[in-house]
Amino acid sequence: MAETIPFKNLHSREYQGHKKKVHSVAWNCSGTKLASGSVDQTARIWQIEPHGHGKVKDVELKGHTDSVDQLCWDPKHAELIATASGDKTVRLWDARSGKCSQQVELSGENINITYKTDGTHIAVGNRDDELTILDVRKFKPIHKRKFNYEVNEIAWNMGGDMFFLTTGNGTVEVLAYPSLQAVNTLNAHTAGCYCIAIDPLGRYFAVGSADSLVSLWSIKEMLCLRTFTKLEWPVRTISFNHTGDYIASASEDLFIDIANVQTGRSVHQIPCRAAMNSVEWNPKHNLLAFAGDDKNKYQADEGVFRIFGFESA
Repeated sequence: MAETIPFKNLHSREYQGHKKKVHSVAWNCSGTKLASGSVDQTARIWQIEPHGHGKVKDVELKGHTDSVDQLCWDPKHAELIATASGDKTVRLWDARSGKCSQQVELSGENINITYKTDGTHIAVGNRDDELTILDVRKFKPIHKRKFNYEVNEIAWNMGGDMFFLTTGNGTVEVLAYPSLQAVNTLNAHTAGCYCIAIDPLGRYFAVGSADSLVSLWSIKEMLCLRTFTKLEWPVRTISFNHTGDYIASASEDLFIDIANVQTGRSVHQIPCRAAMNSVEWNPKHNLLAFAGDDKNKYQADEGVFRIFGFESA
């Protein structure tokens, strides 16, 4: 029997609501809601049915006074979401009511945010290469560290005892957690590392770089296993699917690449119209949300994102 070609004959749907471009898309832990954060200073929550149709309701999260650069959901709570903004605040929201329940003002413009896998801590990175760890319950900083190199995306491992920083020097800095002591420096790429994703089964992490490559690393051995070479421009965003079999990566290339994690081979490309800022797979289904610098025919921001993987358009 011929092997079926993955992702063939699947469709993308477009979601409109933001007034300016969307910087970040993220799914909640149950895969039922998608959040989008935009330069228009809002985040929006969309209820997505994997096999559903029709109009999608969205809830607007209003309060930030600058761009919402990145957002992340509580990994243990399907209705709690944290947002990081250029207005120096980090805010926690209830996705049902759209109300902000907690906020904290930090020292700089926040660009990266991630939750520890048990939901107890949030790490925030800012434009001045400072890392702040927040205790989620008190919503107060418990660690602060300034680095003398460019810090890009950040992540915890599944166990929460290791913390990864991608850097402008092409390295991945591995820190012990909670001590934040340096454990390892991985010379991952010949140019800056921009983004990192952790395999949902905890075996690997992947790094996207300005050298246009994505590298796959064994967490146990801290060795590079293979690289994915389909893109030609700096890799801005990467994501593993829920089974850990596929990795999506995107850049200024006008397609999103989906590759087989084990073979390194590209299995599908999703065409896109602009440079991509954020791709993220749903944690339960093969649905990939993606958002970029889309413009309309008047060269104004479109404020849309799309989801690929539906059986009908």
